[in-house]
Amino acid sequence: MSFEVKEKGGIMYATLCGRLDTPSAATAEKEIIPLLENADKEIIIDCSELEYISSSGLRLFLTVRKEASAKGGKVIVEHINDDVRKVFLMTGFANLFEIR
Repeated sequence: MSFEVKEKGGIMYATLCGRLDTPSAATAEKEIIPLLENADKEIIIDCSELEYISSSGLRLFLTVRKEASAKGGKVIVEHINDDVRKVFLMTGFANLFEIR
């Protein structure tokens, strides 16, 4: 699992690659800190290379969303594959995020 965060033009971009399962979510929890610190901005999470997401991975998405909501920011999830989309639909996360 790789997790890259960068800022461009006042927008925070996060790119996820691989499997966001329980072991990798523990590592990614440290890597989302820049997103939490900048949660007053627009945050775009690119999932084009995210192969799998577990409940631990979903918790990270929820953490970012809650912080953005508290600080007046916005979270957009882009390019999710069919398997990840099914998880988002089954768990109700599709209603919590703007998905492009």
